[in-house]
Amino acid sequence: MCNRLILAPCLLLCLSTANAKGDSAVPDPLFASNEPLDVRIVAPFDSIALDRPTQEYVSGQLQYRTTDGKLVDLDVGIRARGRYRRRPDVCAFPPLRLNFKKSQVKKTLFAGQDKLKLVTHCTTGSYIHEQSILAEFLAYRFFNLLTDASYRVRLLRIKYANPNEEIGIDGYGIFIEHKDSLAKRIGLPPLSVEKIPVSSLDPEYLNLTSVFHYLIGNTDFSPIAGAPGGECCHNHTLFGGDGTPYISVPYDFDMSGFVSAPYAAPNPKLRLDSVQDRLYRGRCVNNERLPTTFEKIVARRDDFEALIRDQAGLSRKMRSGMLRYVDEFYRTISRPKSVERHFIKKCK
Repeated sequence: MCNRLILAPCLLLCLSTANAKGDSAVPDPLFASNEPLDVRIVAPFDSIALDRPTQEYVSGQLQYRTTDGKLVDLDVGIRARGRYRRRPDVCAFPPLRLNFKKSQVKKTLFAGQDKLKLVTHCTTGSYIHEQSILAEFLAYRFFNLLTDASYRVRLLRIKYANPNEEIGIDGYGIFIEHKDSLAKRIGLPPLSVEKIPVSSLDPEYLNLTSVFHYLIGNTDFSPIAGAPGGECCHNHTLFGGDGTPYISVPYDFDMSGFVSAPYAAPNPKLRLDSVQDRLYRGRCVNNERLPTTFEKIVARRDDFEALIRDQAGLSRKMRSGMLRYVDEFYRTISRPKSVERHFIKKCK
């Protein structure tokens, strides 16, 4: 048992070894593989893209083939979701939420799924938007390598079709693990609060996420608060249990410099010229933890670069740009003066 003097280290040990705890710590079948999944989704997408319903689900079907070629057809409810990417002036095609029927998904690849977020291609036929989807998928994979307390994702190759339409549109997509599934894996329930003090968060995990955000050049987040009047936290989900520090798990990396989505722009309040400009938003109280955090991320450098090199579908330009961006991070943390300038003096 963890006593109160060693709660934080014990929590991090539990999180880092989650997959050794038994079936409850193993990802659901859909997220147990990193191979792209080919699916066909049939629904009235013309009206969904026009009306962007956020309350009522529209009926549709999701189809995929098993490894032995059998066609599986699942009924799904579909609606638009999100805020910024849902705006028609930002994305011609909105991000979606799919609602599965639990009785249908048993003994299928989607066993255990109920409602899933689907990251979509934003603009039909846009090559650069397709590249952004692949980059955001890799950002999630990076964080998966750093901690089990992270959202699992599944890359999709999707054919969207309206009813009675054989020829549809193609695009990459990403299914994001539901927070309840993540909660089961890490043994901590999700929390619903407006905001929390920094002192209530596990300092090691908070420092890891802060440096990770800097690695991918992300500033569009808050681990302690959401929008005014909204639920905590902005592009983070809060988890915690009685007597343990909370953890705030990040998601949505499209505004990062690593992804560089065509619509991405930095918050004017931060006075950054581009989303590719990095700004450390970690907490000064955790500065003494930076060497340990850097060491953990340095140990994963080869793995990060291998993910970029091996990701099918990336253009040569995108691949080389991502590798350069990651290299810039490692050069920064390798020099004490750069650490002082970019981390110590920029913390909050």
